[in-house]
Amino acid sequence: MIPSVLAQHVRQGVEDFLRTTFPVSTPFFHGMVDRLLRKEGEVFKGPYLSIQLPFRFGKAGHDFFPDVPLSFRPYLHQEKAFERLSSPNPKSTIIATGTGSGKTECFIYPILDHCYRHRGEPGIKAILIYPMNALATDQAHRLARIIYNNPDLRTNVTAGLYIGQSEREPRMIMGPDSIITNKETMRLNPPDILLTNYKMLDYLLIRPKDYPLWKQNNSETLQYLVVNELHTFDGAQATDLACLIRRLKTRLKTPRDFLCCVGTSATLGSEKNPEALLQYVRVLFGEPFDDDAVITESQLTAGEFLEKSLISRIDIIPPEKTDQLDPEQYDGYQSYISSQYELWFGETISAKNFDKIQWRIDLGEKLIEHLFFQNLLKVLAQVCQKRAYCLHNKANF
Repeated sequence: MIPSVLAQHVRQGVEDFLRTTFPVSTPFFHGMVDRLLRKEGEVFKGPYLSIQLPFRFGKAGHDFFPDVPLSFRPYLHQEKAFERLSSPNPKSTIIATGTGSGKTECFIYPILDHCYRHRGEPGIKAILIYPMNALATDQAHRLARIIYNNPDLRTNVTAGLYIGQSEREPRMIMGPDSIITNKETMRLNPPDILLTNYKMLDYLLIRPKDYPLWKQNNSETLQYLVVNELHTFDGAQATDLACLIRRLKTRLKTPRDFLCCVGTSATLGSEKNPEALLQYVRVLFGEPFDDDAVITESQLTAGEFLEKSLISRIDIIPPEKTDQLDPEQYDGYQSYISSQYELWFGETISAKNFDKIQWRIDLGEKLIEHLFFQNLLKVLAQVCQKRAYCLHNKANF
């Protein structure tokens, strides 16, 4: 799948839909739809080109949580989240970092550390709310693997998935790749961590048969409330969620300013202008969020990324071959990549290399050492900085 080709196909599909759905019958307006579609910025914007540079690493390393060692080196934004969310006295936080930045790890490890240190104490200690069951199920598998791969967590921390959909054979115990899904089991022995959606949480608070789920919670048992994909809750849905959170705290008699609330989103938040987001989450959760509550990503600059890279190739595509750069001319991504590889590096590749990880790593290293790629990174970085500056000034205006 070539992004530029996909973007063009999406645009063409929308154009065809508009032309067939809204045919112009009045002669005076003939051609109006075509002119509207052709004019840049009226209906379509983009596609925009950006290259994701690596995130900065933190300084703590793998041993931030002594009882829950990390299997990875945390990024700087993850380390900041760990510092805010670690108990005792965790602080409510918004994790507004991009896709693939490890938002789940930002809150799941502090929660696991808290549950382990309070092992043996009954009751639900953390609730994770997801907008879709598919997302909750995917996260449940990830959580199961983290718990199972740590011998201390495996025997001391439990997690349960409580959604409307039922499995053919609901699980009554934790497994290598799954958490508890049997509803009756969760009612009798509530898990430390409960994964659900906001509609199901509403049912859990009002249905008599689910009363045992909360029976073992005292006023300070529930420490964390996480709302994933916070940007999906707006309008009436956000109002419903705000009321639900207040009902939950009332039901459990949670003390004022005690509950640590966490929101995650890849599309919310700005390091330069977080005031609007902070005001929104303070109202939504009914809990205090300090001025440093919004955590955004920190990426290497183009200069930092290329600091140790040498230039081994300076080839520039001659004018007579520039038409070979157009991905529309190729029937698939393999033929396109093969052609580009030969065009830029003067070498041919076999089809079997496409499935080899080492070949992809080698390709990345070759790109970094190409003068054109290095210049492209620097130019894109300047464009992104100018665009961010304009958007920031527009928001303040």
